[in-house]
Amino acid sequence: MKIAVTGKGGVGKTTLSALLLRAYHDSGYKVLAVDADPDANLASTLRFPEPGSITPIAQMDELIEERTGARPGSYGSMFKMNPTVADLPEKLWVEHYGIRLMVMGGVKKGGGGCVCPESILLKTLIQHLILHRKEVVVMDMEAGVEHLGRATAKAVNAFITVVEPGKRSIETAFRIRKLAQEIGITRIYAVGNKVRNEEEKAFIQKYLLDFQIIGNLPYEEKVIEADQKDLFLWEYCKGLYSEVKKIRERIL
Repeated sequence: MKIAVTGKGGVGKTTLSALLLRAYHDSGYKVLAVDADPDANLASTLRFPEPGSITPIAQMDELIEERTGARPGSYGSMFKMNPTVADLPEKLWVEHYGIRLMVMGGVKKGGGGCVCPESILLKTLIQHLILHRKEVVVMDMEAGVEHLGRATAKAVNAFITVVEPGKRSIETAFRIRKLAQEIGITRIYAVGNKVRNEEEKAFIQKYLLDFQIIGNLPYEEKVIEADQKDLFLWEYCKGLYSEVKKIRERIL
C-alpha cells in the first residue's frame, strides 16, 4: 500500500499521515514514513526523539555527489539521471516505536523548477520506495506532486487531499487534483479535517461534490495539547484515531 497525503498548509495532513502510519503499524504492517514536505514536521508529530537532529536527504551533499556525480549547487555540470538508491532506505531511515522514517527535505529551485542533482536523487529514491519496497509507505507531501512523476503515478494506491471547511482549502484541493491527474494518478480521494458540525461537513461535501470523500475528521483541541505536552496522538486523541482507522479500512 502506497499512500500520498497532501493539501494546503495547515489543514492537518501531517496529523493524518502520522495517524495512518500508526493505524497500519497497529494492524501488523511494516510501515515507512516519508516526510516529503520542505516544512518537515512528521518526525515531531510521530514523537521521534530530537527530530531536529535528523538531517534531510536533500542536505546530504556528499551522498548526493557520490550517487549523482555532481555536488549540489554546481549548476551546469553533468550528473547521473538514474543514480543507484536501492541500498539507501536501510542506511538513511531512523526508527522509533516500530515506525521507520525518512526525511527528504526541500530543494531550492528557481521559477522554472529544478533539474539538479538533489532533485534527481530524491525523485529516484521516491520512485524506488513506491515501486519496489514491500512496506506500507505513507508520504506526507507539500501541496502538489513535486516528488512524484509519471513513472510512479500508477503505483500510488491512494492520493489523499486533506481539506478543511474553507474556500481556500477547497481551491487548493482542485489545483492538486489537476496536477495529480496530469501525471496519471487516478485514485484521488479527499478527507475533511477540523470539521466542527454537520454544517461544515455539508460545506465540504457541497464544494467537493465530484471528489470521493473517504472521511471527515472532527475538530479536536486535544491535537494542540498533545503537541504542547509531547504526547502520542493515537493515545491522547482516541476518538480522532478511531476515525482514521475507519479511513484506513476504506482505502483498503
